[in-house]
Amino acid sequence: MQLQQLSYFLAVARAQHFTRAADTLGVAQPSLSKQIRVLETELGAELFSRARGNITLTPAGEALLPLATRILADVDSARLEVQELAGLRRGRVRLGATPSLCSSLLADALRRYHDAYPGIRLLVEEGGSRDLVRQLTRGELDLALVILPLADDTPLATTPILREDLMVAARIDDTSLPDRPHLRITDLRDRPLVMFRQGYDIREATISACRQSGFEPRFAVEGGEMDAVLRFVEVGLGVAVVPSTVLAGRPGLRGIPLSGERTPHRPGSTEHGLHRIVALAHRKDVARTHASAAFQATLETFLHEAADTDTLPPGVNSLLPPLHRSRRDA
Repeated sequence: MQLQQLSYFLAVARAQHFTRAADTLGVAQPSLSKQIRVLETELGAELFSRARGNITLTPAGEALLPLATRILADVDSARLEVQELAGLRRGRVRLGATPSLCSSLLADALRRYHDAYPGIRLLVEEGGSRDLVRQLTRGELDLALVILPLADDTPLATTPILREDLMVAARIDDTSLPDRPHLRITDLRDRPLVMFRQGYDIREATISACRQSGFEPRFAVEGGEMDAVLRFVEVGLGVAVVPSTVLAGRPGLRGIPLSGERTPHRPGSTEHGLHRIVALAHRKDVARTHASAAFQATLETFLHEAADTDTLPPGVNSLLPPLHRSRRDA
């Protein structure tokens, strides 16, 4: 049984005439009659009574009529729904992002996307990079803004988009820190740290950097999310290593850039600011939806414009390749 045959059947049932039905469909009458006969053979029953040219439905035809009507209506609904999804009139995007991005750049990019595609439902999951990678791998997210590098065996494709400087967040009135424009990891030795919960990449990066510098970090409190960590620093529980973007709107805190250690065995080595790379990730083995592809395009355009107008937050740099001039002017 084919959809075309059901369509021919409905046309004949409504017109009660083979030639008029063929004219309505724009097909040759012999072709229509042949398809009706094939359908009757498939079903094992005649659908029309053809006595003296008077076309009426048989009991089998009466039974098929509502079913065929519903089947073709469902096909039309499916076609319309897919066209709406393809045309970005409806759908959803499940996006994961780190708290530093949720509280800064991401909000503006989401607003732009929502204005362009108001029918797309946005679901945002905030969490540490490791948690987001796990959720993305399980298929619980469509896209995620994660921190590189990822494990070699990850099934994710990544596009680096931003570099965030890392800072030591301290109370604005904390005078115990060295009076230098940059701090080193070793300046955190024996200093109480406010530490993120398990799952935050910055937790592992901070602990690893401390151990590579020859000491074990000391925690005043650990286990918080981003807002909690910053609040703990504000009340004087300790200092924290955070991305530069989260310090905006925190007048009670100041950020001191965190530098890497010199490498003595490398001639001419110098200190460089510590940073992390943010990438947009998706599953390699899952086809991208139109809605998620449109979000990536919107985000990249937003970041290009922010970089061109120098409106990226302090300590943040775009890693996207420059747009071709003709594309940018289009």
